[in-house]
Amino acid sequence: MVSKKNILAGKSKFNLFTTTILVYFFLVNVSIANDSSEGTFTDLKILDKISSKNTLVKLKNEELITFNDLSIKSLKCKNSEFDDNPEITAYIQVKDLTDENNNEVFVFNGWMFSSSPSITPFDHPVYDVWLVNCY
Repeated sequence: MVSKKNILAGKSKFNLFTTTILVYFFLVNVSIANDSSEGTFTDLKILDKISSKNTLVKLKNEELITFNDLSIKSLKCKNSEFDDNPEITAYIQVKDLTDENNNEVFVFNGWMFSSSPSITPFDHPVYDVWLVNCY
């Protein structure tokens, strides 16, 4: 009889260990899923070089908008996790609607950085585009 009690106590410790591990992995997955660094809206500032007017454009990610002669789409935006020097990044696609020959070619297709717009510059004869915010 004593050996049966020891065997049951050993099984109980194993189940407690397994339950603890499962709870730990569940909590880790929940904390990763609640990552607030990725936003659903992107703010861009567009400068018309001819009229010298700045316009703030709010984009919902995955939604295509038309601004004058540009077709703009933000696929993804993220805020950095560092509090001392925040960095905002967004994946932007821009087409020039006036260019009939290259209808399928993007004027800009890549990551844009708020603190360093010169890393991947937006080159257009009429417009300048800057990443402002991600929320």
